[in-house]
Amino acid sequence: LVDVGFLGGLEVDQYGNVNTTAVTLPGGGIRHFTGSGGANDIASLARSTVIVMRHEKRKFPARVSYLTSPGFLTGGTAREEAGLKGGGPVRVITDLGVLGFDPSSRRMELLALHPGVTWQEVQENTGFSLGEPRPLPTTAEPSPDELRLLREAIDPMRVYIR
Repeated sequence: LVDVGFLGGLEVDQYGNVNTTAVTLPGGGIRHFTGSGGANDIASLARSTVIVMRHEKRKFPARVSYLTSPGFLTGGTAREEAGLKGGGPVRVITDLGVLGFDPSSRRMELLALHPGVTWQEVQENTGFSLGEPRPLPTTAEPSPDELRLLREAIDPMRVYIR
């Protein structure tokens, strides 16, 4: 019943699996959070999902600490073999750029950079390899009207938009 689901989380890994349940603390131990709140159903059943995250190395590990909402599991055809009916993640949008998934391996790849961001900056903030640097398009900057709406209606506390 859901065409596109939007998800966020504590972590997202190279196959688009999302963790919203628990993270390992730097000094040891585990910090628990509230969990999926229905995100597992969206990730499992929606025709596609878009993940929105701040792009920090600790939030982009090679493998999530706890799998709350499935992406492409271990890559390739693992999602289909597990019987998940939805199509999986199509994009990961961060404050540094836009990422997608290779159609065959189902591994995350960098598709576009936001203005002023370099490929190296994204790689340094990612816990797995994004492959070899290559020329990438730059995302279009929002128009003044779009920026006003984003700041007033979507992010008035300026959590995501600088």
